[in-house]
Amino acid sequence: MSKRHAAIIAVGLLASASALAQTETTGQAGPKPAAPSGTVPTAANPAHTAAPKTAGAPASTAESRSAAALALTHEPTFDEGTAQRIKDAALSYSDLAVRGGWPTIPADARFALGVQGVNDDLLRKRLILSGDLAADKTSGAFDQNLADAVKRFQARHGLAPTGIMTPRTLAAMNVPVQKRIRQLEASLERLENINFSFGQRYVVVNIPAAFAEAVENDVVVRRYRVIVGKTEKPSPTLTAQITGVVLNPTWTVPSSIAKTEISAHMRKDPTYLARMHMEVLDAHDNPIDPHSVDWSGTHTPNFTVRQQNGTFNALGAVKIDMPNSYSVYMHDTNQRNLFSDDYRFDSHGCSRVDNVRDLAAWLLKDQPKWSRAAIDAEIATGQHLEVAMARKVPVAWIYLTAWMTKDQTIQFRNDVYNQDEQLLEATAEEAAFFGNAGNHPLTAHMAQ
Repeated sequence: MSKRHAAIIAVGLLASASALAQTETTGQAGPKPAAPSGTVPTAANPAHTAAPKTAGAPASTAESRSAAALALTHEPTFDEGTAQRIKDAALSYSDLAVRGGWPTIPADARFALGVQGVNDDLLRKRLILSGDLAADKTSGAFDQNLADAVKRFQARHGLAPTGIMTPRTLAAMNVPVQKRIRQLEASLERLENINFSFGQRYVVVNIPAAFAEAVENDVVVRRYRVIVGKTEKPSPTLTAQITGVVLNPTWTVPSSIAKTEISAHMRKDPTYLARMHMEVLDAHDNPIDPHSVDWSGTHTPNFTVRQQNGTFNALGAVKIDMPNSYSVYMHDTNQRNLFSDDYRFDSHGCSRVDNVRDLAAWLLKDQPKWSRAAIDAEIATGQHLEVAMARKVPVAWIYLTAWMTKDQTIQFRNDVYNQDEQLLEATAEEAAFFGNAGNHPLTAHMAQ
């Protein structure tokens, strides 16, 4: 943790300790903006708001999945106030930590709607402390109020809001408040290293949440499930400009994939390239006989593998161009069934977007020629077409495992790439280095 962030948390801890003798926790989920006096912000109380509705049947189409995602909230994950709100949330959770945090629920606890259980009051206390249940609902059987509180908790942690105490829900509830504070610290550290120009319209992919948001006038107008990088091939954090939309794209296979995966397939099955509608090209895009290529995979390929456009193409029917140093982009897929999965970390680093044609239509809305119907019609022709953006749209791929939206809802997601602790350890080492340097006469200038 950096000195700056340590100071933020320390202030919260000191202020919380002084307040212990005067007040009891009210169980709110998140703080309001800091008061002018500089004291720890008081918490908002979303416990009286409606719980997220649980769909009667699983979403089965791209349109219904994106509609369900948008219905969760119209508040952006990332906007100009996100960093300050994360600081406020860290202060609120530091206050809660001083008060002892929340109780641990036994791993073998059982809960059922309408049935009195021995751990029902303990669950109520846990949800009151995190603001998911109103403070006056301290006792009673597992009723609909408690089920709705569980739904709120689940929605804030990226879990299906069923109201049922599943093992994943119980595990999330038993994460200590200290770890949640560290998630907030790591997320804040990342945001302060991002230089992003927010526009009237922009796109955000939050990698741990596996969702993309299209933001317009500070409101999320589209939200889509995305498939991002595997843990061994993580998607990068970046900022870029969306410059165009490609319909019926070809796929130029990255050399790393050609060297490993394509080569392995060709060693086992020499007909693989033909079956996958792929061709081998030289440096001048001239076709090469695949049988003349060394597929041993022992060296970097001196050729290019390209897949023709079509229903078999790995990029699907749409690619969104966003030039960046990582050579990643957003695109469709020919494996759309994967969007129904809760765990969506299965790509080589790019971001596959559910209902991507809808996103393409939103990106091209300033060009009346390219309505959704026109996009569908053009894709149906099977012809490759590149459509340049009349106005570029900023895009940010971020890694936030903790954040707070403008409605004071604090959100958490799993640290899928295990980057939070790595970042905090690195910043702590950096702070220690400069702290020691400040005490040494030969390096004191480095700490200034």
